[in-house]
Amino acid sequence: MKPWFPTHEVFIGGVWHGAGERLPLEDPSTGAVIGEIAGGQAAEIDAAVAAARAALSGDWGRATAAERGRVLTRIGQLVLERVEELAAIEASDVGKPLKQARADAIALARYCEFYGGAADKVMGQTIPYLEGYTVYTLREPHGVTGHIVPWNYPMQIIGRSVGAALAMGNACVLKPAEEACLTALAFARIAEQAGLPPGALNVVPGLGEAAGAALAAHPGINHISFTGSVAVGALVQAAAARNVVPVTLELGGKSPQVVFADADLEAALPFLVNAGIQNAGQTCSASSRILIERSRHDELIERMGARYRALRVGPASADLDVGPLISARQKEIVTGYLGQAADLEVAATGEIAGNAPAGGHYVAPHLLAGAAPDHRLAREEIFGPVQVVLPFDDEEEAVAIANGTEFGLVASVWSRDGGRQMRMAKRLHAGQVFVNNYGAGGGVELPFGGVGKSGHGREKGFEALYGFSSLKTVAAHHG
Repeated sequence: MKPWFPTHEVFIGGVWHGAGERLPLEDPSTGAVIGEIAGGQAAEIDAAVAAARAALSGDWGRATAAERGRVLTRIGQLVLERVEELAAIEASDVGKPLKQARADAIALARYCEFYGGAADKVMGQTIPYLEGYTVYTLREPHGVTGHIVPWNYPMQIIGRSVGAALAMGNACVLKPAEEACLTALAFARIAEQAGLPPGALNVVPGLGEAAGAALAAHPGINHISFTGSVAVGALVQAAAARNVVPVTLELGGKSPQVVFADADLEAALPFLVNAGIQNAGQTCSASSRILIERSRHDELIERMGARYRALRVGPASADLDVGPLISARQKEIVTGYLGQAADLEVAATGEIAGNAPAGGHYVAPHLLAGAAPDHRLAREEIFGPVQVVLPFDDEEEAVAIANGTEFGLVASVWSRDGGRQMRMAKRLHAGQVFVNNYGAGGGVELPFGGVGKSGHGREKGFEALYGFSSLKTVAAHHG
């Protein structure tokens, strides 16, 4: 059956056309090449930036905030109508179980709904000043925004970055990851059907060192949003700095869940495990460290271990607990870390299903104990289904261990003590801190971003709208 959107073309200025090169498309569940995608180059990025610039001078630039909101709302409605199709595409492309891909598609729709409703609600201020002056501020779009989106959550990250940028009136150039770009192309087709003017959204798949580098360094870009690794994020920021362009960076983490002896362990257990193994641990905000007060260490290991031993790993279509890693390279990285865990206790592992395709990139989830806080597996982002349990004796030690990495994206605190909850929330170095939960159900409305090497800037919620706009101050002297 012919797909309802071109899978091997770029989308520029409202037109689908081929690029100079094509790249192989692999199914992580089988390791087999299942098609081709466009391999965009600097020429395609140039054309996309020009199309975006033209859109700002045309219908999209003249659209009111309410009109922008209506378009985004229609996009969200069309996404909801295609949830099952989008979920199947994302599951095949990324390797995640269908239920997780379905949740991502619904989240994409929710982002479009949220930003559609928020587009005409971003207000300026009036500022009391000298007699004879009226001073006020305006929020204006940056202009052309570049979006470099990773392979682990394409739909969600498109929603929270492109959705917010469009709501503020920017025109977007989107470079999805070469490993998983199909839902980005599907989103372009949906946006086209919803009536988004040509050039307001342009999608150029391609290799990071070709299309991504060209986008980050392009002099016609006014803002860059990047989600990915620390190393590549530093390159993107350096390239953008040459054009004095602001950058939003979300670069991952080593996020802790801190469990005190008075915690409701029964309530915590699903969050403790699921936040580490969702999407095979390939999640920037994955909870890869579990800090437990020593008096309950053995109990936690036993109870988490029971859940781990029940985990099943298999192809996306089987809709089990965990799918494959994205690529052979990512599997090599994760197994390399596990090879450095010989001095640790393997408290429990999940099980790879017997019928999982031999060529798939599967790694069984691992629950590890006995690590010192400075162990590599307790400090570095593994980006796989691996969690390390670390004991602590008191609140001071818990804070020291939790803050003992270069990252600071997400953290959580499990305790019934209200004072401790507030103290820990203030002292933990993280952009988001959850108390007696983890993730708050996704939280489209909740500002998200990190400190330290987890990046800077904020996505999601109204903060993203502020980030995708610049503030102008007008001081009128009228006597």
